[in-house]
Amino acid sequence: MKALAGLIMRGRLQAALVAAATGLLSLLLPLFGLLSSATLALVTLRNGAREGALVGVLSVLGVALIGALTLGAVWPALGILLVLWLPLWALGWVLRQSRSLSVTVLAAGLAGVALVLLAHALIPDPAARWLELMAPVREALVSDGVVDAGAADALFAAVARWMTGTFAAALVLQWLLALFIGRWWQAQLYNPGGFGQEFRELRLHRGLGIAGIGLLAWIGFNNGPGLLPDLLVALMPLYLLQGLAVIHQLHRARGGHAGWLVGLYALMVFFMPNAELLVACVGLVDIWADIRARFAQRSTGAG
Repeated sequence: MKALAGLIMRGRLQAALVAAATGLLSLLLPLFGLLSSATLALVTLRNGAREGALVGVLSVLGVALIGALTLGAVWPALGILLVLWLPLWALGWVLRQSRSLSVTVLAAGLAGVALVLLAHALIPDPAARWLELMAPVREALVSDGVVDAGAADALFAAVARWMTGTFAAALVLQWLLALFIGRWWQAQLYNPGGFGQEFRELRLHRGLGIAGIGLLAWIGFNNGPGLLPDLLVALMPLYLLQGLAVIHQLHRARGGHAGWLVGLYALMVFFMPNAELLVACVGLVDIWADIRARFAQRSTGAG
């Protein structure tokens, strides 16, 4: 990965080539989208918004040309620009200007909230729209005998009611993971170990803690999804990342074996989404309880 970061920083054309190639590969394997977005983030973080924008323009032109020659359409370039590159260029600029990972994470969360508000403002019934979009999948499952029609209707109706918030949360998490990869690349090249320390110190504003508790309380008294639950779901990646920051800091302070963190991420993969919700709760509690500071005080007192 360090070699790839070095290639990106050799020049504008090399960065555009990596961004365009991984952007196209993301159409087949979505994980390449993280590398494509991280390329724009790295260039913007290191060389500024203007250079990041120039690399983005070259990348768009490259993808548009390939799309026109192979598919007869330039829509892949527009989709990649809007989903992968433009958000990371903006977040890279915010992080470069603010020098605060917490502020940048907040900016990504607010973008997710804006997406949820926009969806509810423009679409009278977002759940019904999601049902329409998922109808081909439902019909395929029923026709293949995987699930009967009645069960499929109930399942897809339940999923559709939460899809607006889940979609926004997935985008926010994708953007932040790509930003973290770009920041990690920057640290590898110019400040080894810097990103780890920066991530472990991640701390959300107390306003997000108030918002999280308020939304949880509302959901407790009002059964069923809607605008406010969708807003909470969109903010969940922020609490999740703070929870992970807490766990990483405590793990480092205790001198734990790396296998513990590997086990944690394995649990998060195999017990999704329950494990993520548990870690997010840790992050939400930390906003108020400051678990890391309390642990440091106990350690100092014990010493």
